Amino acid sequence: MKILLINPPAENTLKGNNPSIIDEERGYNPPLGLLYLAGYLEKHTSHQVEVIDTQVEEIGYEGLAAKIRQIKPDVVGITAMTFTLLDVLKIANLAKDISSEIKVVLGGPHVYIYPSETISLPQVDFLVLGEGEVTFVELVDNIHLVEKLKEIPGLVFKSDGQIINTGLRNFISNLDELPFPARHLVPYTKYSSLIAKRKPITTMITSRGCPYKCTFCSRPHLGKRFRAHSAKYVVGEMEECTKLGINEFLVYDDTFSVDRQRVLDICHEILAKKLDIGWDIRTRVDTIDEEMLKRLKQAHCERIHYGVEAGTEKILKVLSKGITLDQVKAAFQMTKKAGISTLAYFMIGSPTETKEDILQTIKFAKELNPDFVHITITTPFPATAIYKRGLEQGIIKNDYWQQFAQNPTPDFQPHYWQENLTQTELLELIDYTYKGFYTRPTYIIKELLKVRSFGEFKRKMKAGLKVAGSRPITTSSLHHASVTGW
Repeated sequence: MKILLINPPAENTLKGNNPSIIDEERGYNPPLGLLYLAGYLEKHTSHQVEVIDTQVEEIGYEGLAAKIRQIKPDVVGITAMTFTLLDVLKIANLAKDISSEIKVVLGGPHVYIYPSETISLPQVDFLVLGEGEVTFVELVDNIHLVEKLKEIPGLVFKSDGQIINTGLRNFISNLDELPFPARHLVPYTKYSSLIAKRKPITTMITSRGCPYKCTFCSRPHLGKRFRAHSAKYVVGEMEECTKLGINEFLVYDDTFSVDRQRVLDICHEILAKKLDIGWDIRTRVDTIDEEMLKRLKQAHCERIHYGVEAGTEKILKVLSKGITLDQVKAAFQMTKKAGISTLAYFMIGSPTETKEDILQTIKFAKELNPDFVHITITTPFPATAIYKRGLEQGIIKNDYWQQFAQNPTPDFQPHYWQENLTQTELLELIDYTYKGFYTRPTYIIKELLKVRSFGEFKRKMKAGLKVAGSRPITTSSLHHASVTGW
């Protein structure tokens, strides 16, 4: 059986809340979820597996149609996120137009949240709920045996006009049983990142499940229990990548340092194998300490991304972050002292947040002075506590995400939390924030002094010029802006 896994074009992605500079200059990351599926299929089946990453290969729908005709797959698998649903369904239609015999299988967070709505779409044959590796293999091994499919947990499909939902499969307890992602199936030399020092880069996910309760985030398809690859597995994957010429890793765990000893063990393994690499992690300010940071630095960890989110205690509590501003300051001071670069994530426009609160957040971001900031407008995503709160309080008038899941249309736009500020004000504030942070003379000089190659210099200058030339800010929404000192 021929199985084709597709990372869809980003031609109809729902408009998000990033300024265009972030989306246009961030580079491309490998479709890791599909590569995990491919690796598991290669290890446990004899099926022929191919992966097409249309984005990094810059393949449009016409080119993709030609590839599908050439490959003649029996099954097309696509990861479905709510923001990418329009492109996902366009691929499904494309496959069905080429051959009605092709079975279209969707997985990912969207189908987990909206299984009935998604399977009711005519071009979709199967959904895989939750972690997909085992379920997907069992599906393709039995795809024409309806009674057998009914016994496989984690599936949703249609049979005789009825929706069959077999329930959720238990989460994988030992993640080390999974083979490494099949990076050899994509053009791995083409992946890059604006903030990386090397090229190519790759992403890694060394754990699944986040035990924290932030109200703006929801990953129900991965659970709340923290499960992690062992240190030997993690560093073994890094070592395999170095043999492909990949020496920089963006570790995309929700919270890398939940298990302190595992972090120390990973650092030990990297040093023991003498890997010449660079890597970064994402974590919380309340899960690190000086010894851990020292070990991370020794093991060539170059950047830490911290979820700060707000510059006031009031909004941190609203978001259920479980951290304080003092903890944030201490973490950034320790990280800089250890010689590790920092990136701070912030959001503006959260529930109850006022313009004054946002300006205080901007001021706090300047005081932290991270190497990078990433700021978004708070968007109530499906199944999050914020979205549920908005529906309960009437700030969100109807369940528009469910309506979109039932009837995906290209004119749909995600809503911001417009309790105290309008969408126009929020967009102006976020433009102002990026402009103010990245065009400061002190910041520009600091970054230029760190440049190690002409290619890196060109990439950063291009990004900086685009920030400086972004949409002008009207004074009407920034009459208190002088408090930031920018």
